[in-house]
Amino acid sequence: MGGAVVDDGPTGVKAPDGGWGWAVLVGCFVITGFSYAFPKAVSVFFKELIREFDVGYSDTAWISSILLAMLYGTGPLCSVLVNRYGCRPVMMVGGLFASLGMILASFAKSIIHIYLCTGVITGLGLALNFQPSLIMLNRYFSEKRPLANGLAAAGSPVALCCLSPLGQVLQHHYGWRGGFLILGGMLLNCCACGALMRPLLPPKKPLELEENAPKAADKPQPKKKLLDFSVFKDRGFVIYTTAASIMVLGLFVPPVFVVNYAKGLGYEDTKSALLLTILGFVDMFARPASGLIAGTKWVRPRSVYLFSFSMLFNGITDLVGSQANTYGGLVVFCIFFGISYGMVGALQFEVLMAIVGTEKFSSAIGLVLLMEAVAVLVGPPGAGRLLDATHQYMYVFLLAGCEVTLSAFVMALGNFFCIKKKNEDVDAKMEMAVNAAEKVGLNGRVEDEGDDESKEDKYAERVFVPPLRGL
Repeated sequence: MGGAVVDDGPTGVKAPDGGWGWAVLVGCFVITGFSYAFPKAVSVFFKELIREFDVGYSDTAWISSILLAMLYGTGPLCSVLVNRYGCRPVMMVGGLFASLGMILASFAKSIIHIYLCTGVITGLGLALNFQPSLIMLNRYFSEKRPLANGLAAAGSPVALCCLSPLGQVLQHHYGWRGGFLILGGMLLNCCACGALMRPLLPPKKPLELEENAPKAADKPQPKKKLLDFSVFKDRGFVIYTTAASIMVLGLFVPPVFVVNYAKGLGYEDTKSALLLTILGFVDMFARPASGLIAGTKWVRPRSVYLFSFSMLFNGITDLVGSQANTYGGLVVFCIFFGISYGMVGALQFEVLMAIVGTEKFSSAIGLVLLMEAVAVLVGPPGAGRLLDATHQYMYVFLLAGCEVTLSAFVMALGNFFCIKKKNEDVDAKMEMAVNAAEKVGLNGRVEDEGDDESKEDKYAERVFVPPLRGL
């Protein structure tokens, strides 16, 4: 394993923007679907688990919370493993962990066993697949990277639309234990996706160049950092991490509460559940479309501001949706929320890649996910406490909207003022360096001219011929 090609890859390797990259994109699509949809898909088994183990709904809700916490909170661990062993082996081991957790959970005797098996083991396995797949996508795509990110992100709503009905069918025919066992077998597909992550190798040099070139062993190799904390010196990364952490506080709240919001207005369960289907369907098409727009020549250099707009759009949608008091109003809310939610999902990692670059992305994403893990654990439970105190969903949506809107302003204003100032400082330093170089060059030219004049005088003395007299 120590000899595996690590993610940093050889310098000078150009992203293919196609070819085997499309296979990598398919693998990333599947992994993204499993990672984001699985915590929601297992919720269809909660009623059976409540009956089996005689626990409350809040006890079963911890399964999804632990899954998400492992997905986000183990980011630095994933970064270290990827930088040490490479993406492919880490993903294949992660696929085994994800499958093993669900298989062991099918033999559980208490809810604690499911916490440990489904929550911790499966959550760790999904985390070991999710982060490396994004890193490899970043390696294989450069010019087409925004579109690739949008297509890969579409795996989440597609998988959710498939896994939730599948879970209900499995529960009906095989019970929750049989359903867990079959889902565990399905998660072995993560190993197949990991096998697709072929490392990029440098182009072969001609034999003559190889013979003349010094051997790599002769050159001192810089020590590889397993987790690069220098990303915190980048203003753009600090602004992104701060804004993303605030955003996550409210981003996931509306999908969690919108169904109960409709039930609270007096609509039946089937009709209320249809709202999530509408949201997911719109989200499915919004993500690739956002990636396509972000890849255009005019928008791509300004992708940070498009990301800020998507967060602002999402926050305003929450604020306006909090006033909905009819089913039609909630349908309109879900349509606009699906568009804005898809935009955020398609752009969040594309913007991070653009900020930190390919070399530091493996460390940056791990640190960002760790920061977001805290917000993921605080956001929905905090909204639940607000609901318990007020008994009105309007305040829950208002809180979520304010949090996401605040994150949009942090991202946009932070980049406008701090990054612009940083660029001005860099330009000033460049101008000073150019002026200094010009002075050095001017002094050098004066000295050269003086040397040339002295050389010409000496040469004239040597070749001087006295005039011949008597002619």
